Amino acid sequence: MTRLIRFNKPYDVLPQFTDSGSQGSTRQTLSAFIDCPGVYAAGRLDRDSEGLMLLTDTGRLQAWISDPQHKMAKTYWVQVEGQMDTAAVSALEKGVELKDGLTRPAKAHLMAEPAQLWARTPPIRTRKSIPTSWVSLTLREGKNRQVRRMTAAVGFPTLRLIRYSIGAWTLDGLSQGAWADLEVPNIPGPAKPSQLPNRRAQKTRAKNTKAQKTDAQSRIQTKIPSKAEAKHKQDRKDPTPRSSRGNRPRKP
Repeated sequence: MTRLIRFNKPYDVLPQFTDSGSQGSTRQTLSAFIDCPGVYAAGRLDRDSEGLMLLTDTGRLQAWISDPQHKMAKTYWVQVEGQMDTAAVSALEKGVELKDGLTRPAKAHLMAEPAQLWARTPPIRTRKSIPTSWVSLTLREGKNRQVRRMTAAVGFPTLRLIRYSIGAWTLDGLSQGAWADLEVPNIPGPAKPSQLPNRRAQKTRAKNTKAQKTDAQSRIQTKIPSKAEAKHKQDRKDPTPRSSRGNRPRKP
């Protein structure tokens, strides 16, 4: 039976079940919070980011959720350094030029600090002389560390990043470090037989096209000679000079 769960990932937790990159490492992984054999993440969330992750035990569902071709919207709550203004928000919506290209149009708006927000451990570093502000950013693409690079590009470095939603799934009612089962959605299946291409018709069209090309080539090879070509051919058959052809005696 297919299983789908949502998880509220804390800060400084690797988005995987094992830490194979460093022997003897004390870094936390998903295994410290989720005891569900056979499930794996449908998409990633950086170690220094928090919030919603989806996990499943079915490859087809995992691909449907994480495949960029489906353009599943993801909403992030972002705390930035400085008081973000409407000009910066507009720039985020239109697209920001990054080293790997222009970002796609997004949805962005300023927001108050979320009421249900949990305390982060460790807390962010703040400076008394510089305020912070919050912005909600919804994307339909997933460049590497995209949100952080986007806010930095418009002059407001990210201090805290929380993924609030993936498609229709959200963090609502889920405390930090907790997970819960979700109802498995109906995944669009392969095309129905009536929607599949007609292989026999395709073969027939290809055969007819090939026959037409062969016929055209045959006509080119056996084309009727032009008047000039015919006259040249006649001259080669009759070696008599043109000037003397008119003086030939007529046959009785």
